Amino acid sequence: MTDFTVGDDCFRLDGKPVRLLSGALHYFRVHEEQWGHRLAMLAAMGLNCVETYVPWNLHEPREGEIRDAGALGRFLDAARRAGLWAIVRPGPYICAEWENGGLPVWVTGRFGRRVRTRDAEYRAVVERWFRVLLPQVVQRQVSRGGPVILVQAENEYGSYGSDAAYLEWLAGLLRQCGVTVPLFTSDGPEDHMLTGGSVPGLLATANFGSGARKGFDVLRRHQPKGPLMCMEFWCGWFDHWGAEPVLRDPEQAAGALREILECGASVNIYMAHGGTNFGGWAGANRSGPLQDESFQPTVTSYDYDAPVDEYGRATEKFWLFRKVLEGYAEGPLPALPQEPAGLAAPVRVELDGWAGLGDVTEALGDPETGSGVPPTFEELGVDRGLVRYRVTVPGPRRAYPLGASGLRDRAVVYVDGVRAGVLTEDSGTLPEPVAGPAEVELWVESLGRVNYGPRLGEPKGVTGGVLHERQYLHGIRARALRLDAFEAAGAVAAVPFKPVESAAGAGDAGRTGLFRGTFTIEGTAGASGPSGVPGASGVPGASGASGASGVDHAGLELPGWTRGFVWVNGFCLGRYWSAGPQRTLYVPGPVLREGANEVWVLELEDAGEPHVELGPGAPVGADAPGVAQS
Repeated sequence: MTDFTVGDDCFRLDGKPVRLLSGALHYFRVHEEQWGHRLAMLAAMGLNCVETYVPWNLHEPREGEIRDAGALGRFLDAARRAGLWAIVRPGPYICAEWENGGLPVWVTGRFGRRVRTRDAEYRAVVERWFRVLLPQVVQRQVSRGGPVILVQAENEYGSYGSDAAYLEWLAGLLRQCGVTVPLFTSDGPEDHMLTGGSVPGLLATANFGSGARKGFDVLRRHQPKGPLMCMEFWCGWFDHWGAEPVLRDPEQAAGALREILECGASVNIYMAHGGTNFGGWAGANRSGPLQDESFQPTVTSYDYDAPVDEYGRATEKFWLFRKVLEGYAEGPLPALPQEPAGLAAPVRVELDGWAGLGDVTEALGDPETGSGVPPTFEELGVDRGLVRYRVTVPGPRRAYPLGASGLRDRAVVYVDGVRAGVLTEDSGTLPEPVAGPAEVELWVESLGRVNYGPRLGEPKGVTGGVLHERQYLHGIRARALRLDAFEAAGAVAAVPFKPVESAAGAGDAGRTGLFRGTFTIEGTAGASGPSGVPGASGVPGASGASGASGVDHAGLELPGWTRGFVWVNGFCLGRYWSAGPQRTLYVPGPVLREGANEVWVLELEDAGEPHVELGPGAPVGADAPGVAQS
């Protein structure tokens, strides 16, 4: 039986010192058929371990509705086949720039500020989920011949709270569920974070992007003995919609990695391969003073400026990291797997069908509800998607300003069927006043829930009210259109599509809606269909290779389109937005079919010309100039 332990100065495997050279790769951000290649890239870079989070909300979007919780187990099996150990970070909170920090909407909506505390009702739902999830981790611990060597208790808790009773309970729950490998916590190298997030008897690790010696000095004040480990070495960063891309100089990043290893420490490179926020699961951040924090939604790409890019290719940073890491390897590093091949020739996809948002909502939306005040997304049980709010302005009355208070996050507004403007959290009043009587529609989309900080779990939708002058308008009718409504087999077949030319004759209503088109590709893989987890079991082609032609990926662009979501063969690639900086959506090769393929574009604001473009994707190193992140 293999024994992995935490010694006074280092990790030990069957009593022998071992250094963990780990890289983060999230199974839920990579199509399952591509796990093997991406894990082989980590091994070729010189890593001996892989780390992954587990997003609770992906696997239990509604209470008691468990979706493919076994995906983690399959990923751990893939890691073992790749010759890598594994670090599992099951949460329940994960941050990860993921929607709601991984917490389900039904949890934060019900418990509010009681989440991540000792609250008995919150702890009860966490325990129920862990008892579903953890058996596959327990069965794959290193003592049982599996790859799992470390399991995290919570995540960066010191950046959020100080409930020691909750952390100790959670560590105890992990043990009760059968986790016998060492447990750890991870926090920023700040005194208040380490005091708030550490648990007596558990290994404390630190997260930072540079300044290893200084960071480890702080960690040693709180943990005089035990292995040093940077659990998140931030080698790059993530991007926000409407902001400049963030890049990090490869030489600088390699120097910071070298400093960590020169301290005798273990490391987990965050991210080694970032992947993609498929399905609209990207989170959001708040910046600035607590009283006036600006909202910053995260883009669909999670490339992270990582050494293995979103397309699975080695970057300059990869080669510099490999050079640093080979000095700590036990023998020659493995060769790189074959470089992923992009689509051989560009394809222009003509969109020939259209259905207005109202018709799409009739076909796929939830039943309409009526209430005095606007229900939030949480009250409607909606995680990703949009809600149509309808309200009547009584009359006769003179024209007054009309707006929405507490809007999260963006609304396209129609007055008597005519588009009147786009509202945001920062600009919540229409540019022109509205007279009564009038019928008002607000199509509100959540751009991603906050994943970090004290505003974790804040509600979405119209969280205040619809105001005419200073008067609240009551009697709200609300109807949700969930993104996952498009995933059900055959669901979109119920949408009453018309020829795309009819959109031009529909006035303002034709600027939005669901557009459909088909295209043909010769000699590609079998296809994957709708699923909560990319390539999950039960999806055609989930266990094969990328394809007979070797096509690993494509890039999809929507020139002239504004904001919405795209599906290829029922697989949701994620959000697009003309705000940038992201212009191309990543298309996993296994999603493509030999022969006929179908594209759906859900435009929420202003459609472009009725076509989209598929190509091989951006070349390595072709990112736009960005801001250095140290």
